[in-house]
Amino acid sequence: MGSYSTLTVSLLPESEDSSDLLAPKEPHQQQKHVDCGAEEDPQDPSKLEVWDETKKALALAWPLSLFNVAGFSILVITLMFVGHLGELELSSASIATSFSAVTGFIVMLGIASTLETLCGQAYGAKKYHLLGVYLQAAWIVGCGVGVFVLILWWNMEPVLKAVGQDPEIARMAGDYLKYMVPGVFGAALLQPIVKFLQSQSVVFPLVVCALLAVLFHIICCQLIIVTFDFGFTGGALATTISYFLLLIMLIVYTWGSGKYKATWTGFTWDAFAAVKPYLRICIPSTCMLCLEYWTVELLVLAAGLLPNPQLQLSLLSISLNTTNLAFNIPIGLSAAVSTRVSNELGAYRPYAAKLAGKVVFGISVMSACIIATAMVAARHVWGKAFSGVEEVVVNVADLMPLIALSALLDGIQGVLSGIARGCGRQDMGAIINLTAFYIVGIPAGLFLGFVMELNARGLWMGLLCGQLTQSLLLLLLITTMNWKKMAEEALKRVGSDPHLPTMVESG
Repeated sequence: MGSYSTLTVSLLPESEDSSDLLAPKEPHQQQKHVDCGAEEDPQDPSKLEVWDETKKALALAWPLSLFNVAGFSILVITLMFVGHLGELELSSASIATSFSAVTGFIVMLGIASTLETLCGQAYGAKKYHLLGVYLQAAWIVGCGVGVFVLILWWNMEPVLKAVGQDPEIARMAGDYLKYMVPGVFGAALLQPIVKFLQSQSVVFPLVVCALLAVLFHIICCQLIIVTFDFGFTGGALATTISYFLLLIMLIVYTWGSGKYKATWTGFTWDAFAAVKPYLRICIPSTCMLCLEYWTVELLVLAAGLLPNPQLQLSLLSISLNTTNLAFNIPIGLSAAVSTRVSNELGAYRPYAAKLAGKVVFGISVMSACIIATAMVAARHVWGKAFSGVEEVVVNVADLMPLIALSALLDGIQGVLSGIARGCGRQDMGAIINLTAFYIVGIPAGLFLGFVMELNARGLWMGLLCGQLTQSLLLLLLITTMNWKKMAEEALKRVGSDPHLPTMVESG
């Protein structure tokens, strides 16, 4: 009972009784007192400062981008195998994959993304042992939510029929999701481990494990879907197996290497005490992410109500998977800036956090322009990777300029969202996404798609309106942010006082 009260107050801004639990537990390194007052914020950072921050950001960003590309490629590879079984199979697998993402995997990612704030700031403040406590709290919350996801997925067929989906697509998508059920619990364990390592700037092992999982998945799809003729549902089974392999590899590395004894001190009951305060950031963090992705799912549902639903669903699915694949590059930058900002705020260096945000934002805009240009250049051949139906290929080519514009906006908002997560401003992020997509994006998409009879193109144009609104509002939030106040709140969050000397490691 004593540990419960100690941990609970330590995570609150008004904490005054947290010295025992929150004291740094790394006895092997000499420590010294330093003044943790915020450094001066010069108007023009030196070229050396910008270059140093660029190197730090890129050292995090490219491995995280590659990890996300590899992880998402598992889903894309599955759709490529299933898509060549037929248009009905592609449509059904696409809607099942989309539903599994927004009702399960994205929820788990949102729950784990809370660790970008908590673990990142705790690591910057040298509260190393808190990272393990937060990790276990994330597992508890994720597995608890997973039970509700399981119930939903098992009853997805009647849900899809109730919202007007084609009965055959609904039946096949429901069968596909049942084979995906174990994967949601794998995600509840996998995603927090990724964020746990990311907050410590440990990224190379993530890349190695993800690339091995992708290679395994290609072989797995060939064997299960083609060789052993499991067919349509074999895609879901192969995806689940591959994600569990990735989970096992990361567990073996994290605990087998013995490198994280300071941040992982073993299982503790304190994790259960941390659940309630964890949820205070977790709920807006999950809402911030899910509100955006749920918008996409609503548009997928709307596409099923358009004339020729199989074609419209195929077009929207290919478009979404294309932007999602491209987004894994700026999402790596988003994760990098979240880590850099949270670490610097936890160390009470608000200017360094602000500089990190500026540098990564510039990198992201440049990379997004390159990606968008490449997508337009490949518009006539990209659709062939997903379907052999000429009508689908031609329509994908027509949509590609809009898809490229969407990728450009993703590059902008992705980094801005990462800065917000690093600062712990998921509450405002959730409000912004609610406004951008549910007041602007969805109504615009429905109007253009149905009233103006632009079909899938109109739905996508509505999504673009939401993305533009989101980017502008996030930009307003970040540019008006009080960075010193963010640093003070970060230290209060992990139980430190920004007005007193703090313990930091000596060189």
